[in-house]
Amino acid sequence: MFSHVMVGSNDIERSKRFYDALFGKEGAVDDKGRLAYRKSGAAFMVSKPLDGNPAAPANGGTVGFLFDSPEEVDAWHSAGVGAGGTSVEDPPGIREISYGKLYLAYLRDPDGNKLCGLHRPAK
Repeated sequence: MFSHVMVGSNDIERSKRFYDALFGKEGAVDDKGRLAYRKSGAAFMVSKPLDGNPAAPANGGTVGFLFDSPEEVDAWHSAGVGAGGTSVEDPPGIREISYGKLYLAYLRDPDGNKLCGLHRPAK
């Protein structure tokens, strides 16, 4: 459904260090200084706002990343905290919701953008 998601940053170099560590690979930088991390045909991007105003996180917004196992979610979460992110909400783990169980972990990046690592356990 999604081709890409882009979040804003006030410090692209800081964001690059954070997201390179979070994703375990170096992001590509385009001619406008935007970062891009690609997987399975989709892209996660980071950019300074093109209108020149400061970047601000979306209130109520979350970007979710799908993983194949709880261990991958935990490694992602640990990498993010180790790279300057902040763990938010409950600790990583199973959440019972109306349509089943999810393994979730939440972070805020150094600019305050809310991120979620998600694994859908087999039923």
